[in-house]
Formats: sequence, C-alpha cells, structure tokens
Amino acid sequence: MIRTLILTVFCIAAAFAAQPSHAATKAGVEAQFRQWLEADLWPEAKRSGVSKPVFDRAFSGVSLDWDLPDLAPPGFPKPKQRAQSQAEFRSPGAYFSEKSLQGLAASGRSLMKQHAGTLARIEQRYGVPASIIVAIWGRESGFGRAKIPHSAVRVLVTKAFMSTRPDLFRREILAALKILERGDIPASVMKSSWAGAMGQPQFLPSSYLDHAVDFDGDGKRDIWNSTADSLASIANYLARSGWVRGRDWGFEAVIPQGVTCALEGPDRARPIAALTDMGIIRISGRPFPDHERRAPGMVLVPAGTLGPEFVVTPNFYVIKEYNNSDLYALFIGNLADRIAHGGGAFVTPWGSTGSMLRSDIARLQSSLEKQGYDVGGADGLPGYKTRRSIGEWQGKNGETPTCFPTPALLKSLR
Repeated sequence: MIRTLILTVFCIAAAFAAQPSHAATKAGVEAQFRQWLEADLWPEAKRSGVSKPVFDRAFSGVSLDWDLPDLAPPGFPKPKQRAQSQAEFRSPGAYFSEKSLQGLAASGRSLMKQHAGTLARIEQRYGVPASIIVAIWGRESGFGRAKIPHSAVRVLVTKAFMSTRPDLFRREILAALKILERGDIPASVMKSSWAGAMGQPQFLPSSYLDHAVDFDGDGKRDIWNSTADSLASIANYLARSGWVRGRDWGFEAVIPQGVTCALEGPDRARPIAALTDMGIIRISGRPFPDHERRAPGMVLVPAGTLGPEFVVTPNFYVIKEYNNSDLYALFIGNLADRIAHGGGAFVTPWGSTGSMLRSDIARLQSSLEKQGYDVGGADGLPGYKTRRSIGEWQGKNGETPTCFPTPALLKSLR
C-alpha cells in the first residue's frame, strides 16, 4: 500500500510538472498582442514611413479576431493539420455552377451597358476587354454588391500576430498602414474578407499599393465605394501583369487521337497555326482568327482528357496572376464570353475524375520526380507540369495518356 501511495503521489507530481507554469488564456494573449504592437510592429511601421498618430488610430480599440481560421495563438495547442483535399481535385465541374454563371452573366451584361462609357475609357487606356474586367468584378465581389464585413486592419493584424503564416500577413498589415498613411481611406471603412482581401476587386494591401488607381479623379484610390476606381484597378492589375492587347484568353478545342495531351504548358507555346497543323481544332468548328493563328498559343487540359480541352493564349496566364488557379481563369474566360457574346457552358462535360487527397497527389508527384520528371514540386497541386509528366509517363509505359492524377495511377507508380 505504501509503495502504491508513493507511486500515485509521484505520478500526480510528474503530471503537474509536465504542465506549463500557467495555462494560456485569451486575456493573456491579448496582453501579449498589445505589447507586440508597440515593441515589435511599431518600429518596423515607423521605418516604413508610417507616423505614430496613424499607427495609434489604426489600432485604437482593436482586439484579436478569434473567429478567423488558421490561427496559432501563443501558448495554445498547435492547430491540427486539416485534411489535404480541395474541390479542384474532385470533379472540376463542381467549380462551374451553371446557375451561378448564368446569373453572373445576366447581371454582367446589364452592368456593362450601364457603365459602358467608363469601361470604354478603361479599355482604351489599359487594353483589357470590358467583359474580362466585369467578369472578375462579378466573381470577386458580386459586382460590388457582396457584403464585405470584416475590418481589414483587425483581420491582418490578427493573422500577422498569430496565424499559421505570420510573415505573409505582417507584410500585408504594414502595407495596409501605408494606405492609411496616404489618406485614401480611413481604417473604419477599410473592409476586407476574412482572408484580408479588400474592396470590390478583392486586393490584398500590397496589390492595392501596386495596382489601385484613381480613375474617377477625386484624388483617392477608392476600391470600396468607387465603381470607376474598382474597374480601372482590375484592368491596371491585368495590364501590368502582361495582358496582350487585342488577343483573346483562349478557345475550347479538340485534341485528336494520336496527339498527346502532354503538350501542355506556357513553356511549350507555339504558333496556334502549328497546333492546327497537328490537327487541334476549335470545338465550335470555326477557324481560329487569323491574328490568333500567327501568335503563340498553348494546350490546356485542366482535367486531362477527362474534361474539356483548350488552346489558350498568354492572357490566360495573366488572369492566373489574379488568382493562381486554372479553374479560376477558365471561369473568368467563360463568364466573359457569356457577357460579351451570349455564350454558354463548355461543350465537353467535365466527367468524373474521382477524388484524391493532396497528400496522395504529393506522393504521386514524388514518385514521378524519382524517375526524373519535372512536376513543378511535390506540393499536392496537379499543375500543368504534373499533368504533362503524367501523360509522358503513361505514353512511355504503354498506356493511353490521360494527363490527370488518379488513385489507379498512384498504385501503378508505387
């Protein structure tokens, strides 16, 4: 009994010793946050040209937003890693809600007429088609109608202090302070999404500093309340990202049997005429415009041969600068076509591509890397380098290239 008692006391003492001297609390973290603002963030903000009055007004009464995702409060247990899956790696067709696209296209056509004069001046200055600008406007903020409820300052400073990506958001809160220093907008009106994307174009503060413009001539770059500033800022973003004036974004196409889907990628661009010589045609049956035939184009197979196939121009990759997703860029291109020409859904259905976790795709990529393929990094994201590497491996091993990751392919590569 004595031994048992001694053992019990020892275990209890050890348990207490293993715990921190004091449990972390939200109040304690808030106190650390206020200290961090003054001792850590303020000196860097000062070096960036932010004045103390602007800094103090920005954070007056601001507390941490504990409802944001991906937080890692100091002293609290580390957040559990979430399942590595995304909609893009299920059926990409789910991304293209026909009801949503039809609604956005109808509103977009109406608003393009309403703002025709402004859009014409913007298109003339920046060279970006009005339909592309309006499509992005609609996708990002419902043409400025979406409720954007969060304080950008609170979101960004919370994430800079205690998110899983503090370095990124530290840069962004410093950029937000520079905006406030300029006087374009007061902190109370600087609204963002939960991720810190601001206003109608959904710019992060650093993008605002680089691309926002004052198009209505009132002396302020107001992407929250000014339609003209918002539309011109979107156009300026695309123009500065390399938009090629006079070219389309791309065309749905048909890759004939015997032509590999592994042609994909901007680094494998060739004149569109060369692609047509290989037998690649527009799915509509119409010829490519003459000025497009002479210019470079690229094959794009976002779902491999299991979904629609495309010939895209460099402007497709400019749209990806706005949001680095093939599906996003295709959504914008399709929506713009509907707004400008009354087009509809892609002709080829997306079909069923199954579902894979990002961790499974990363293992597939690692297997290909070990065999000498350049997949663009084993990050679980099946971009064009991964897709064409899959097609090349399939062709080399006597399989019909599909250029898309599947569970069966992962088993074959093990």
